[in-house]
This record gives sequence, C-alpha cells and structure tokens, in this order.
Amino acid sequence: MAQRAVWLISHEPGAPLGGTVRFSRRYPTVEKRAKVFNGASYVPIPEDGPFMKALLFELRLLDDDKDFIESRDSCSHINKTSVYGLLIGGGELWPVVAFLKNTMIYACVPLVEQTLSPHPPLISISGISQGFELLFGIQDFLYLGQKNDTEINTKLNQLPDLLLQACPFGTLLDANLQNSLDSINFASVTHPQKQPAWKVGTYKGKPQVSISITEKVKSMQYDKQDIADTWQVVGAVTCKCDLEGIMPNVTISLSLPTNGSPLQDILVHPCVTSLDSAILTSSSIDAMDDSAFSGPYKFPFTPPLESFNLCYYTSQVPVPPILGFYQMKEEEIKVKITVNLKLHESVKNNFEFCEAHIPFYNRGPITHVESKVSFGQLEVFREKSLLIWIIGQKFPKSMEISLSGTVTFGAKSHEKQPFDEICIGGTAYLKLHFKILDYTLTGCYADQHSVQVFASGKPKISTYRKLISSDYYIWNSKAPAPVVTYGSLLLVRCHN
Repeated sequence: MAQRAVWLISHEPGAPLGGTVRFSRRYPTVEKRAKVFNGASYVPIPEDGPFMKALLFELRLLDDDKDFIESRDSCSHINKTSVYGLLIGGGELWPVVAFLKNTMIYACVPLVEQTLSPHPPLISISGISQGFELLFGIQDFLYLGQKNDTEINTKLNQLPDLLLQACPFGTLLDANLQNSLDSINFASVTHPQKQPAWKVGTYKGKPQVSISITEKVKSMQYDKQDIADTWQVVGAVTCKCDLEGIMPNVTISLSLPTNGSPLQDILVHPCVTSLDSAILTSSSIDAMDDSAFSGPYKFPFTPPLESFNLCYYTSQVPVPPILGFYQMKEEEIKVKITVNLKLHESVKNNFEFCEAHIPFYNRGPITHVESKVSFGQLEVFREKSLLIWIIGQKFPKSMEISLSGTVTFGAKSHEKQPFDEICIGGTAYLKLHFKILDYTLTGCYADQHSVQVFASGKPKISTYRKLISSDYYIWNSKAPAPVVTYGSLLLVRCHN
C-alpha cells in the first residue's frame, strides 16, 4: 500500500501545453520496489512534462485533440473507474489514478506488488484505494474554505512538508492534511525556522525568477591532415531568485531537443540539494553513445539572495558552428590572404554581431590593402596591423562567404607594432567574434512551465539563452601551426 508518485496539474485551456504541473512528488524507495515486483512489465515514472502531456491526451483535455483515437475513444474503452494507462516511452504506465476537479487534475501512480502483464483486477490492488484517499485528502485541504488563488498557492507551497508527515515514503498515514499542518505549526512555534548562516537576509517584494543560459564555443581549426581540428562547448546557467521567505525551494529543469548534445562534466552550486546520479556521472572522458543521459536535468535548490551560477557544463557537439579556411602567403613586404567561412546549416542565422579579426604580428604598419569581399565590409587599422571583417547579423542564403586580398607593410617599429612570440613568419591566425541571442549550440533550454517554485506568491519567470564565441581560431594552413590549448597559456608544438 504505497504510491510511486503524486501530481497536481492545473488544467489551462488555450495555454501552449494545456496545463502546468503545480506540484509533484516521487518516492524513489517505492520505485525500486516497483522495479522488482513488476519485472519485465516495469515502466519507470516519467518526468513531469511527458507525464502531463500523456495524461491530458488520455483525458482528452488538449485543445488540438479533436480526432477519434481507437485505443482511447472506442466504446470498448469506456472508463468508469478513473484509473488509466498512459502510453509513455514505448510502454504503458499503469495504473494511473486521475480525476479533474475545479480545473485541477489530481493524479498518482500506486505500487502494484506483482507483474502488470496481464493487468491484475483493480480490486486486488490496495494502493489504488489508498491513492484515491490521498488525492481526495489533498483536494479537501486545497479547497476547504479557500477564497482566492493566493490561498491556494500558499497551500500548494505547504504540501511538500505536509506529505512528509501524512505520506512518508509513499505510505499514507493520515489523509486529513490539516492534522499534519497543525502538527507542523505546533512544532514551528516551539522550534522556529532558523536563518541559515550563509544567507545574510531575506527578500521583500515582487517574486521573480530569472534564468540565463550562456554557452561559449571554443575552436581551433588548422585545415591540416596531421593536426585534428578541435572544438568544445562550455555552458553556464545563471539564476537570480527574488523570493520571500527564509528558505524558499526552487526546481529548475534543463531540457534538450531530440537531436541535442548531452551535457557533461556538470558542476553545481552548493545550494543544490540533490541530483540524479546520471547527471553526476556524465563525463566528457567517456565515449559518447546512444545510452548517454540526455535529460531532463533537474536541479532542486534553495537560492541565495544574490545572482549565482547554478551549474556549469561541457558538451561535445558534432560540428563547430562556423567552419573556416585561412591561407596567408608571404611575398617580401606583402602578404596574400584568402579566407573562406561557412555557417553550418543547423545554426541559427541571426547574430547580434559577427566579426573576423585578422592580426599581423611582428611586421610594420599596414600601408596599403587591396581586397575583395563577397559579403560584409572590411575595416583597416593601419597602426595596429589589424584587419576586421565585419560580417554583420546574417550570412547569405548560401551560408558561405569569402575574403581575398593583398596587404602591404611599411618598415618595422618594435615600439609601436604588435609583437607575438608564436606568430612568426607565416604562422598566423584569424579569430572569430560572434554572439547569437535566444540560441544555444547544444539546444539546451529552461522551460518556464517546468520551473517549480515553493514560496509565497506566484513569481514571474524569465528565461534567456545566448551563444558566444571564445578562443575561436582559424590558423594559416600554409605554415607550421601551433597546437593551442583553450586556457590562458598557449602551448606550441610546431610541425615542419
């Protein structure tokens, strides 16, 4: 007689997803028992998003769900019990107890202590009656004497603590949640919640949560058979949570599209309270395969007052966003350059800015430039011995652009001209600088509807994404090229 998971879902007709998960609780110890009891028929508890979508479909509550579905709508499948089977991930999650009341969907998955194939009689599953008792108890607690949404939000924020008392480890002890609330209130009077030492104060004001995902892509491209091109994505998730209360709780889920690149080497802020073991063990050292964990990546935490980095990660994307080719040939006091750049078709072609910087070290000032660009414009900084190719905000439809030209230099002046110990002779590079807003190379995003906040008031939730270039070099393919690390030091291994 135990529950594997419990959900409260607000049905919102007209909303993009059809609803919002207002509360969810999973019981890992019960889940382990389910895996043993159910054997080959075991179907794991899904994440909140897929579960909500499957349940709304089964209850016929999706706005675009108007077609007749044989497996759901035929006369042979008339449901009179409020017990459903949800098709999720190629299997059927059964039994799911669910009903709609006052725009709120109450749902739970009872433990079945035997195989699920074929389905045993409902009367033999004691967890189903216990599930109904729990859900009706939650319904009574939420709507008994409530007058407005603020009171409901307050009671929803109390549910995590109440279920610790009323339903520990998924086993219902008391369906009257008011009894548990009275017990907690009594304990809070005798043992008031203390301000943690690391939190210097509390926030007062309009509740809001801001989530920003910034990915930096690094690349070293050589166009040489004996040196492999390298690239890497490093991401950071920054949060600012303005929430009232001493210890508000927040859960943020990072998701990937179907073809997204899994996140690896994840490091989290100390305020994160728990993590799935699959998140901690995903490493870039291991070879990538189809079994790599691809999310959702859930981070429950108690936020500090200031802005902080919730987590860092790396990812092995299949290709760099911009492929480049750079050639520079010396002819006495002149050099001839050729540059070809190609934006990968999967990358969002909408930049805040995109520039290619072409420096010339250990030479005199630029005295003359003859150039031909297929796209954008070229600016010359003579004293700095620097060319800047301003590409702009979009690549052309062909996704390919080119630059060619001849640069003439005057006499050297070591006091003024840029000097570099690596870029000697023909060893030279082009460096790309770009930024793309509302985009990440991995596809990683934080869905506003998946953010759970357990605090007073309904917060405004804002999410942002951006991709920035960092150490994005394309080396002269006609000269010995150094192999360069991504750190602040340049480690040189010249190839003759």
